[in-house]
Amino acid sequence: MQRSLRNVLVVSFGFLLLFTAFGGLQNLQSSLYSEDGMGVATLSSLYGAVLLSSMLLPPILIKQCGCKWTIVGSMCCYVAFSLGNFQASWFTLIPTSVLLGLGAAPLWSAQCTYLTVLGTWHAEKTGQLGKDVVNQYFGIFFLIFQSSGVWGNLISSLVFGQTPTGESVSEEQLESCGARDCLMVSAALNSTQGPSQPLIYMLLSVYTVSGVLAILLIAIFLEPLEDFESSRKEEQGKPTPFWTTLLSTFRLLRDGRLRLLVLLPLYSGLQQGFISGEYTRSYTTCALGIHFVGYVMICFSGTTSVCSLLYGKLSRHTGRAAIYALGAVTHLSCIITLLLWHPRPTQMAAFFLLPSLWGLSDAVWQTQNNALYGVLFEKKKEAAFANYRLWEALGFVIAFGYSSFLCVSTKLYILLGTLTVAMLAYGLVEYQESRKIIKVLAAGEARQPAEERAQSEL
Repeated sequence: MQRSLRNVLVVSFGFLLLFTAFGGLQNLQSSLYSEDGMGVATLSSLYGAVLLSSMLLPPILIKQCGCKWTIVGSMCCYVAFSLGNFQASWFTLIPTSVLLGLGAAPLWSAQCTYLTVLGTWHAEKTGQLGKDVVNQYFGIFFLIFQSSGVWGNLISSLVFGQTPTGESVSEEQLESCGARDCLMVSAALNSTQGPSQPLIYMLLSVYTVSGVLAILLIAIFLEPLEDFESSRKEEQGKPTPFWTTLLSTFRLLRDGRLRLLVLLPLYSGLQQGFISGEYTRSYTTCALGIHFVGYVMICFSGTTSVCSLLYGKLSRHTGRAAIYALGAVTHLSCIITLLLWHPRPTQMAAFFLLPSLWGLSDAVWQTQNNALYGVLFEKKKEAAFANYRLWEALGFVIAFGYSSFLCVSTKLYILLGTLTVAMLAYGLVEYQESRKIIKVLAAGEARQPAEERAQSEL
């Protein structure tokens, strides 16, 4: 097996183990700890900390510790959150969720930096295009990583499947499901009993062990990035001042391309918040019951996982613009359908088809956004991916922030507007990049006749 591919697989399976645990815990927060809104407050604190962390920590930790040990240290923050759930209270969940949030941005920035450098190194070694190899590596990673949602949601479904489901949903409640949901109250949720405490402890033990295995896998088997990136050794001979590193995330916003592209990760956060929060509550739980949430989300995670690998290979032949267009058109179609659809229990297939299509587009944002940032900002990867996580976390914070205040239809219109503007901004960046390539090619063609004339004169 290729050395670089082996390391991609190590990172991928490490994240699979880690996020099988975290994904399951995140999905259970609002259900297990609904009293006084502790579960929602926990998630809000988590993504608020991610937002703060994205501004400050990733470039510093990656420069000082390297990508490998930044990943290991950040994973420890996730395990701490699992441990905090054993004695769930405001004094355990909020601090550990903040700790997790502080570790999340360095974790993802280090992962993105690692795959980008690894892909570039392998491309130079084999004579391939760097962007093609980077795209392929992100596709492999997200194929494996996104399957964590399948396992996490399967566990959730098995847990809720062992409890009574209550009475059938009334026609009166069905009238308030879907885009017309403005009360944010689901009777289906109230009619479902929660899992027993011993079962919760068993699940938390499984999650904690899964997180520890992820840490050991990365610590033992992942090769340090310095073994691949020789230029980094030269950079280490010229240490960067602390404040320069600290402010690098914000300084990169001087680049006009980044200012245009920030809407892509912002939309990514908004749409993930919608499918995991609003769709599961206002469509699935409202019309079918909470015991169907996990099965419905398995369709989303499974489609995202498979399409992530497909897009990594397909982009070599179609270019990334065509992949982005596919994602945008699919999401626009889903948003319009969700605005018009009146969910009913008899329309079972629709409940599974829509998240599958949503996952098809989510795979575009997950793979292509990361690859795009890595290729366009290759020399400032740490700051670029820190910006990516910052704006994605802001999308999550906004989604959770207005969750209890706006009607679902309003949230869908916000998604529609954000997606439209984001794609227009992305199109402008692609146009600018294509103009640069044309100018370089034109300059090369102009030099060639001049060199030929010079040689003929000699």
